Amino acid sequence: MAGQGPAPSSCDCFVALPPHTATPAVIFGKNADRPRHEVQEIVYVPAATHRPGDRVQCTYLEIEQAQRTHAVVLSRPAWLWGAEMGANEHGVCVGNEGVWTREPVGEDEALLGMDLVRLGLERGSSAREALEVITALLERHGQGGSCKEEPVPFVYHNTFLLADRGEAWVLETAGRYWAAQRIREGSRNISNQLSIGTDITAEHAELRQRARSQGWWSGAGEFSFAEAFSLEQQPPRMEAAKARYRAGRELLRQHAGHITAETFMAILRDKASGICVDSEGFRTAGSMVSVLPRDPALPCVHFFTATPDPSRSVFKPFVFVAGLKPAPQVLSPSFSDDPARKVPRFQSTVDRRHELYRRHQAALELMERDQEQGQKLQQTLRDLERQGLEAVNALLGGDVAPRPEELAELFFDCVDAEMKFYK
Repeated sequence: MAGQGPAPSSCDCFVALPPHTATPAVIFGKNADRPRHEVQEIVYVPAATHRPGDRVQCTYLEIEQAQRTHAVVLSRPAWLWGAEMGANEHGVCVGNEGVWTREPVGEDEALLGMDLVRLGLERGSSAREALEVITALLERHGQGGSCKEEPVPFVYHNTFLLADRGEAWVLETAGRYWAAQRIREGSRNISNQLSIGTDITAEHAELRQRARSQGWWSGAGEFSFAEAFSLEQQPPRMEAAKARYRAGRELLRQHAGHITAETFMAILRDKASGICVDSEGFRTAGSMVSVLPRDPALPCVHFFTATPDPSRSVFKPFVFVAGLKPAPQVLSPSFSDDPARKVPRFQSTVDRRHELYRRHQAALELMERDQEQGQKLQQTLRDLERQGLEAVNALLGGDVAPRPEELAELFFDCVDAEMKFYK
């Protein structure tokens, strides 16, 4: 059955809010675990105003365009329109994960969960608004289509973690049905499984009726979304996700009250728990950590790797400001005859590696071939990352007031500095 093939070993999203954070800020993080050779690029899309009747081409489906779309920065598989994770100019962050439920997955092309991530970011000025955008589009258009750049379909439904400066939401779906849970304090993680039980803040209008009609809930007692819609026989990789979910929750508990961006970077690099995956078929293709200060006078800062394996990558800071300097080093090439856009799809392959990916790939090979040189390079890269973190911490602490043009060039400069070390 489509979607029951080799599933990703993991995808993990985390959020921490006061009082679990070290400062008055919300911190968001995600590892995007994807097919091993898939390239993830970092794309900035400016805000735009659209004409009535305009439409937008998503990965497979063309839908109605919004009158206005917000500026977004996306970490996305280079072959598709949507994103694994990203942020918008209003300090909203969204990430998604694959999940299989009692609702059948369909191979018919519809909206991908990754399309819904981007659509939520482009159209929602808060986490709650982004959730409402996603659920409305899900109910109208459905979710479906292959989530992998290969001829054999790989299909799943989606869960989402959404956050802004004030709160976070977990949104979990089964076909067109959904349940959502608001998180106002503490911390939360999701890992390729349904995790919303009876604590439901909002839901599809016909969710409980659907569960009763299918015999998944008797109608007596409290309604648990996870109990009603989870598969009785879980795919092996989803069973493994339970251990990863528990490990992630334990790591959050251990650091409660002291969680920083650095904490989340360390968690995303944790290989012992399986949160950072590097297997034969899948690996962590890209990682993201965001700091969303409660003080609206302070900027939100979003760190991206743009390269696989966060344990051997550099988190580079991005801030939304006017006049952003483009970073072509992390943009994949485009193709006029793209096999992802022709039907039948994925009948051939193209090289989507961007320049940073290529140089990082060569550096990984060096690390594996020459341990001593590899350790020196690894230390150099961590020092580079530390410099970026120190600059961001000074900015968020109010210790410095950089010129707008410095912030506009920040991400480009960090990418450029990393590339120079790979020469």
